[in-house]
Amino acid sequence: MHPPAYRLPAKARVGRVRLAVSNLERSLDFYTRVIGLTVVQREHSVARLGLHGEVLLELEEVPGVQPLAGGKRLGLYHTAFLLPSREALSAFVQHLLRQNIAFGAGDHLYSEALYLEDPDGLNVEVYADRDRSTWTVEQREIVSATNQVRFEQLPRVEPGSWTGAPAGTTIGHLHFYVGDLREAARFYHAGLGLDIVTWRYPGALFASAGGYHHHVGLNVWAAGSPQAGAQDARLLWWELVLPGALDVEQAGASLAAAGYAAVGETHGRFVDPWGICVSLRAEDSAG
Repeated sequence: MHPPAYRLPAKARVGRVRLAVSNLERSLDFYTRVIGLTVVQREHSVARLGLHGEVLLELEEVPGVQPLAGGKRLGLYHTAFLLPSREALSAFVQHLLRQNIAFGAGDHLYSEALYLEDPDGLNVEVYADRDRSTWTVEQREIVSATNQVRFEQLPRVEPGSWTGAPAGTTIGHLHFYVGDLREAARFYHAGLGLDIVTWRYPGALFASAGGYHHHVGLNVWAAGSPQAGAQDARLLWWELVLPGALDVEQAGASLAAAGYAAVGETHGRFVDPWGICVSLRAEDSAG
């Protein structure tokens, strides 16, 4: 489903993600030792992690923030790290088993995904896509499911193949708990300009640019829960990276026309009805 007015360019992608955490050292251990990122830069209470100098994830230790303890919060459902191949996913499975780290798993037809929890109770997905030619499309909708992962069908890799997140790893998508799907569609579809590509999955919408299975997932599985607050470990903001400055201007104008004003002193930041902040950035600007 194309948005009614402005439509994001096909090259739009997820950029950096910043999380508020309760203990920076503990979170650094998880995202480096378990997820396999490296520290690119660190200053005071903020650490920037990524690969080969490119920042993917920012961790900020915020005074007063506590780990999520029981119950869900509207806001971040999970941050999803996209591996470049199914071989890399197979190596990551070996790594988790060797480290005795608990995880869940789901086969979504277009991807195979593993699910973990960070030290603050924030969910993390690590996944690999199947080739686009194999995705199931019915009447323009990309079909999604949650089936069991057939681990024996993952490519065989040598023991010890995982040496950290490989080159080409990105943040492929983000998934949010929201209070209402129609209201979410007004912000992310009619305002921001994402296509809705999956709409029949129970309680969820999946939205993307360029025909991807989703850059943003939206679900009401925690509807009625409180919104993530100042005392909660939570998502602070995420970046949507667009090809150029004109694209940033047009996306911002579309959100404004839909009734969502830019917030704060940083140009190009907008907040959805559940406090989720998206920051629009041009690919050719300083990250």
